[in-house]
Amino acid sequence: MFDRLLAATAPAALMFAALAAPAVAQKDPGAPGDEHPAKLKLADDGYGYTRRVVDIPMRDGVKLHTVIALPAHAHDAGMLMTRTPYDAETIATRDPDVYASWSGNPDTADDPITAGGYIRVFQDVRGMHKSQGIYMMNPAPAGTPFNPTKTDDSTDAYDTIAWLVKNVPESNGRVGVIGISYDGFLPLMALVNPHPALKVAVPMNPMVDGWRGDDWFHNGAFRQQMMPYMLSQDGTRDADTPWIAGQADDYDYYLKGGSAGAIGKAQGLDQLGFWNKITQHPAYDRFWQEAAMDKVLAKRPLTVPTMLVAGLWDQEDMYGAPAVYKALIARGTPTSMLYLSVGPWWHGQQARADASQLGAVKWDQNTAKWWRAHVLAPFLAHYLKTDAPAMDVAPVTAFQTGTNQWQTLPAFPAAGAAGVPLYLKPGGALGFDAAAGPAETRDYISDPAAPVGYRARPVKALYATGSTWHQWLTDDQRSVSGRPDMAAFETPVLTAPVTISGAPQVHLTASTSGTDSDWVVKLIDVYPDGKTGGREMAGYQLAVAMDIFRGRYRDDPAVARPLASGVPLKYDFALPNTNHVFLPGHRIMVQVQSSWFPLYDRNPQTFVPNIFFAKPSDYVAATQKITVGGPDESYISLPEVK
Repeated sequence: MFDRLLAATAPAALMFAALAAPAVAQKDPGAPGDEHPAKLKLADDGYGYTRRVVDIPMRDGVKLHTVIALPAHAHDAGMLMTRTPYDAETIATRDPDVYASWSGNPDTADDPITAGGYIRVFQDVRGMHKSQGIYMMNPAPAGTPFNPTKTDDSTDAYDTIAWLVKNVPESNGRVGVIGISYDGFLPLMALVNPHPALKVAVPMNPMVDGWRGDDWFHNGAFRQQMMPYMLSQDGTRDADTPWIAGQADDYDYYLKGGSAGAIGKAQGLDQLGFWNKITQHPAYDRFWQEAAMDKVLAKRPLTVPTMLVAGLWDQEDMYGAPAVYKALIARGTPTSMLYLSVGPWWHGQQARADASQLGAVKWDQNTAKWWRAHVLAPFLAHYLKTDAPAMDVAPVTAFQTGTNQWQTLPAFPAAGAAGVPLYLKPGGALGFDAAAGPAETRDYISDPAAPVGYRARPVKALYATGSTWHQWLTDDQRSVSGRPDMAAFETPVLTAPVTISGAPQVHLTASTSGTDSDWVVKLIDVYPDGKTGGREMAGYQLAVAMDIFRGRYRDDPAVARPLASGVPLKYDFALPNTNHVFLPGHRIMVQVQSSWFPLYDRNPQTFVPNIFFAKPSDYVAATQKITVGGPDESYISLPEVK
């Protein structure tokens, strides 16, 4: 979603030089002697489309910049719209080196769209790039306390569709909305009060709940490496504010910078409206709840056929799509209106040309190409083409990792998935039978001065040249499994497959010598050694589900409370959804630690009212004790399919 941070790829020295350079007076474009034309007319010939650029008026008079791309000889064609904060002009630019037609947008799934002959519409959201109005990051629906205006992305989608069906005579009057990440959040907003001409929606990897588990927080722990995106996106209309770190290793930069609030101030984020909002709302209060799209959409019936798309290793927005699906299913939404696709993908990988592997892990097939051809293409055609060709798309299409096979299911999780306890035991053991004997503890010391990294160092900036940020969730967890400031538990070699589908539930009993603590829990598939398995992946530790939980929200996510020091307390939270088979010959491992740095800000382990503004003296080492054995032993409830 956030691969547009150009500043992350520029050397710091060059950026300093650019900032310090005196301004150079520019001639008016088209003036005598100026080599720039007054207005450049782009040549469309040879790219198979023509462009129309129009500023579409909204109900309040604000005009939104829109690029309409019409395939050659378009007639009676469906329209497919992507609304975006990422510059509609850039997204609509043709790229013949990537695709043979007009499409060059990295945020849409192109081959079935191009082949389908759809009219593509790209629009800048309010306040970004060439659109008028004010910008708010993922704003709540209009009329709520945190969006007091009378317009939002729902009304803007409605007004745009109304204009399109009246003013694009080459169309058949059918409109779909599609997009990834922020561009996936926007199709969800279009569903709040949909225009009658909106016939289909495909929100891919959408931003849904920024506190629960998408971009900004996970269960209260702040994702501080998203701060450069905030600065770029919220700093200017053109999203071009550079982030200057001066360090090659983000681990060093964020550790030396102190708290997230101190780093934000040093970078100038305290000038931004969105930054000030999130630092004032570190708990799950109304600010987050009223903007959470799963809650917003669950208040009304779904009237537009919708396909939610999720990636099992989505490094940015893995929470959103399953959360919306769960909320709408709970509301009783019929499967004829709601579809779900779950693939073994990083954030938006399904839209790229190849998804045969993720990092070191191979899937034995190009999963993205198969999905685009067999699921996305017939789904769009059925609802956008005048003759509505028949489709054979299941309510749920899910890739099962381990066996590396596609499944067609009536619902997700798969039928029969039931919670089976997997117990953390003394001596680092792990098993499906409860530990015998009295309660014991597995202890380690968590020191904020030397936090556990979320990947091997050096940690590059998320969007720096050569960054592999998109694949970090499949990194080999052996990089941390030998550290003394974490605890690992492992089963014997499996003699039969263990199949899970859904969200594993953590039931951790633990104490801390501090008054606040984070808990990171990882469910890991340990590959066989080279004698019984493939040599390339021998002993590989693949995390199939892992997440972080901030202890202060143990009782209530909306209210931070200190932890009782030295008292074993229960922490219950869900890991992300998975659809995986632990094969015979493999082992299952659980890892527990208390930091995941620098992706997440450090918990000072001393309770302070707002961790964003913790002082250096607040950061203290703490002894962590995990209860193993006894009546309150820790375990993970696996959604096992028998």
